[in-house]
Amino acid sequence: MNVECGSESIMEGERITPVASGLPLHRLFETNLRKNIDLYDRIAVQFEDLEKEAEITTNASRRITYGELETKSNRLARQILQHLHDWNRNEANADGDRVVLLCMDTSEKLIVAMMAVWKIGAAYLPLDVDTPKNRFEHIINEVHPMAMITDCHRDQHSNFPYKLDYNALEKKSYDEIATNRGSLPQNCDSVTSTAIILYTSGSTGVPKGVRLAHNAIMNRLNWQWRKFPFARDERICVFKTAITFVDAVCEIWAPILYSDPRTLLVLAKNVSKDAEKLVHILHAHKVHRLVLVPSLLQAILVYLDMMTSAKKRQLYQKCDLLKSLKLWVCSGEPLPVHLVEKFFSYFNDDNNSYKLCNFYGSTEIMGDVSYYVLNSTKQLVFADKIPIGLPLDNTTLYLLDENFKAVEKGKIGELYVAGFNLATGYVARRDPDRFIKNPFCNEFGFGKLYKTGDYARIVDNVMLYEGRTDSQVKIRGQRVDLSEIQAALSNLKAVHKCAVLCYKPGDINQAIIAFVTLNVGHNFTADDIKSQLKETLTHYAMPRVFIMDNLPLLNNGKVDRQKLLKLYADNTENQTKRCEIKVDFKGVENSKLKAAKCLFETIASTVELSSQNTPTLTIKSNFYEIGGNSLNSIYTISKLREKGYFIGIAEFISAPDLGAVISRMQPEKRDKENIPTIGDLNVKNVRKSNYRCEMLCDKHKEIVYRIITESFYQKADLEQWLIPKLKSDCYTELLDAIWEPLISKNLSFVLYSELHKKYIGTTLNFDAHDEPEVNISNDLNIIFEFLEFLEGPIRDKKLPKGKRQILHNFMIGTDTSLNAVENIETVAFMETEVLRIGKSKGFAGILTTNTNPLTQQLGRDVFNYQTLLDYQVNQYVASDGTKPFGKAPDDQRAVVAWKPF
Repeated sequence: MNVECGSESIMEGERITPVASGLPLHRLFETNLRKNIDLYDRIAVQFEDLEKEAEITTNASRRITYGELETKSNRLARQILQHLHDWNRNEANADGDRVVLLCMDTSEKLIVAMMAVWKIGAAYLPLDVDTPKNRFEHIINEVHPMAMITDCHRDQHSNFPYKLDYNALEKKSYDEIATNRGSLPQNCDSVTSTAIILYTSGSTGVPKGVRLAHNAIMNRLNWQWRKFPFARDERICVFKTAITFVDAVCEIWAPILYSDPRTLLVLAKNVSKDAEKLVHILHAHKVHRLVLVPSLLQAILVYLDMMTSAKKRQLYQKCDLLKSLKLWVCSGEPLPVHLVEKFFSYFNDDNNSYKLCNFYGSTEIMGDVSYYVLNSTKQLVFADKIPIGLPLDNTTLYLLDENFKAVEKGKIGELYVAGFNLATGYVARRDPDRFIKNPFCNEFGFGKLYKTGDYARIVDNVMLYEGRTDSQVKIRGQRVDLSEIQAALSNLKAVHKCAVLCYKPGDINQAIIAFVTLNVGHNFTADDIKSQLKETLTHYAMPRVFIMDNLPLLNNGKVDRQKLLKLYADNTENQTKRCEIKVDFKGVENSKLKAAKCLFETIASTVELSSQNTPTLTIKSNFYEIGGNSLNSIYTISKLREKGYFIGIAEFISAPDLGAVISRMQPEKRDKENIPTIGDLNVKNVRKSNYRCEMLCDKHKEIVYRIITESFYQKADLEQWLIPKLKSDCYTELLDAIWEPLISKNLSFVLYSELHKKYIGTTLNFDAHDEPEVNISNDLNIIFEFLEFLEGPIRDKKLPKGKRQILHNFMIGTDTSLNAVENIETVAFMETEVLRIGKSKGFAGILTTNTNPLTQQLGRDVFNYQTLLDYQVNQYVASDGTKPFGKAPDDQRAVVAWKPF
């Protein structure tokens, strides 16, 4: 091969010897533990599921320490080995890999299982629990895994005989004698062995597996630790990316394998799809860094813009959301310039301390091989592009022409990559032309090149992305090959011919579209075809299907793709006009007609209402059943606001139909005095038949412990400043101390929801003159010392004297699975019940201290509590001279309130 390479077409990263480069990843974990025994008690993984069922637990989230991660993974590894021995399935496949599939819901258990697989000398291959049946069978037949660990039961997995139930394995491992550690393989210490296999879309229409070795992952982690080190106060990192996506690898293992490891906050996958939930959980945990695709960044920025506007209109008290999140990493899709401008309009300070990074890479090169860091909009000097930047450590980037010669400076060439980040190759040695021998002289031992299939050029010493050489696109960070979709369509009996295209590739609003003609005798709809495609394609690869009589052809007989794209563009542009004709305003009150017209027009412009025929919009239509999702719901809300109507995101997403949305829409231009409160919007419409109050008794103990612990540890405004020193089991000690008095006084209750079929709230009350003395040995003492500091002088000097009792509303908690609207209604209902109890038992009134903006507003604006003290919490000085809430913003208040009867 004739090879030429000039310096203008090559970019080299720094040459760094990776830390612990001779150790596989699980051995590095063990080494860190041996070096620092204090790590054993540090929280390693914390799992939070905001949509979990009504399970009885006293923990707000499930946590395991680093010591427990080591112990649990060792035990699980021994159980796996025993089953493999019994099945006689401990041999490597044709690639030399010993593979275990992991088909599990996202939780702390998944992390334990990953570590256990490494400890038996195997590689893990993660699968989504909803993996289509055909894709699952293809992977099984190609990889030949030894076993599969699962915590779910899906039909497509039923034919695989070597399944292991995680929960059963864990239960059995607890039966081990503590002193019997058993034996684990000691011959699994090769850093070149495969650690992870990830399946991507294949250029031949068939998914293919990428084999990532321990040393490739280690090189990527070492670069991240060196270039973007953890801040001293950065204690919690988040794992939210789909486990089948390569970005999840560093999200998980960078904090856990670091020499001074952090806590990994594991979020259920429903959270990252909801910008509102994600923003608030990141804010609550003061997360410092986040990896996300540009489409999710856009959703977050739209939501933050809405909340900032709400702050200005006094509908929301906080305007500092995510100000602790300093490092934002975008990857998986091109980053638009307008998003960068929007980002820095919200995140900016005098020190340029906020970083927005654009990472480039793919699964075959361990996720990332180049990066570009933005600190301000002053760096937007490359017209409509954001650079993909500079190479990572131990990486070389080449730009070559079709003759494998270096391109001239500033010219576009195909990007090839060499270095330590490269994958070993594909499963079953597929597509050998993608990994080729490196013909360029290189003293660093980079013996292999990866052909990325991307075009790029170098301008001003940084690299710019210039598109694909093939039919691959990225959808929300996931690689999708249009040929795979075309192959799936062609295999359907009903399909005669098809063409699959990407509309506006690389744009944040890009779309995969499929034009189909049918065989004679098949009267399929677009939805019928999509239903069949679910057997083969993952959800993110699902196209928008259009059925046609004929596909337009060029003179040479090929499909006229440009004409099809124009047809789609015309269809999209004319969608709003057609929707105006297909609208039924029946049932809309005359006073709401203007709002309804605005809503229907907005939905028509932001949602693809159906695959072909626009439905008739009525007040009975459900937003999510006509094509809405969490992303375009935010676009819709934002557009409504631009048109003069405000509706909170929680009110919008919880609305059962468009009629409810219309009733909740409020004109944006109103006098401050007439702006509706949260209570006005929701409390009046609370349906009492949905709830049942039960006075507290012993059968409610586990329920109360769960709700109070979850509610206060996850959501309380004061407790957040005491984490991680404050532990969730602190509430168990408190509740143990007051449980008997709570029952005997008969002033407290739990709330059951007929709608949710579970207990969703509890309120704990005492007679203020007859409260039990409580001595607890944990950091909750700080909270109670603060509350006594606020309430003591008021209780002694400002409240009625004599025999009349004072009802002290001590604690109120709600289930964490409630959405924002449900939470408001639940709190309001319980407040009403507290008033009823107080009056019926002859109390003089109710004393309460509210540290939450919601309860403060309900108390003041809905239930007419009198404010006796409004205190700025960051000013409080504890008895030891410290300011435990000193980092709280100035607008965080504690309000002592009184409701006389």
